[in-house]
Amino acid sequence: MKKTAILTAVLSIVLATFLGAETGEEWLKKVEATMNAPRDRVSTGTMILVDKAGVKKIRKTKMWQKGEDKKLTRFLSPADVKGVTFLSLSENEMYLYMPAFHRIRRIASSAKNENFMGTDFTYEDMTMNKMSEKFNAKIVKEDADTVTLELTPKPDADVSYSKEIMVIDKKTLLPRKIDFYNKAGELEKTMTVLETKKVGKYWTITHMVMENHLTKHKTEIITEDIKFDVGLPDKLFTRRMLKKRHIKY
Repeated sequence: MKKTAILTAVLSIVLATFLGAETGEEWLKKVEATMNAPRDRVSTGTMILVDKAGVKKIRKTKMWQKGEDKKLTRFLSPADVKGVTFLSLSENEMYLYMPAFHRIRRIASSAKNENFMGTDFTYEDMTMNKMSEKFNAKIVKEDADTVTLELTPKPDADVSYSKEIMVIDKKTLLPRKIDFYNKAGELEKTMTVLETKKVGKYWTITHMVMENHLTKHKTEIITEDIKFDVGLPDKLFTRRMLKKRHIKY
């Protein structure tokens, strides 16, 4: 009886260890939790657009975010885009203010796969914060430092990609790289994280590049002067704020 009890205890430990192995879905939720951990954030950034001939366009931006969904992005320079402001309240509610036309345009759901302001990020890319709701995830590779997931759309998910391959850094729980495959199964884009940084208690991406393999165009983003948990008010994330010339936060 005593030997049976010991054997049962050992088997229970082995089984618990086996069942404790993290699934692809759990890894994906860890990444989401890390990226959405701050209550809010404010940052400035440099955006570098490079075409297939190597010609560069440099833009300066400022971004405010509260929670997972509320985002406000304003272009500070150069003159041709200065004041253009993007507001995202959810993946189905996005607005773009063009000061040259004094007009606020609501981004239709049918336009979510269009490129945002000539960059290699689509409106869908800009608002995809809850990937675990849209994609199934399975582990395809794992080593001491990284785990690689294959993400495929759930049956009813309205997404533009047929699959994504995400390499996760186990230390920071942030992506190192994501390959995006279009509906034709082609590798369309790759996002590569070039630098991460721990600001206070939060790991964050500070330098990344999105490259479109089909157009040979890429967008590099360097994030600077990041502040977390500053207490941004809800009134900042409203249509009225889009036309406001000066945002004090």
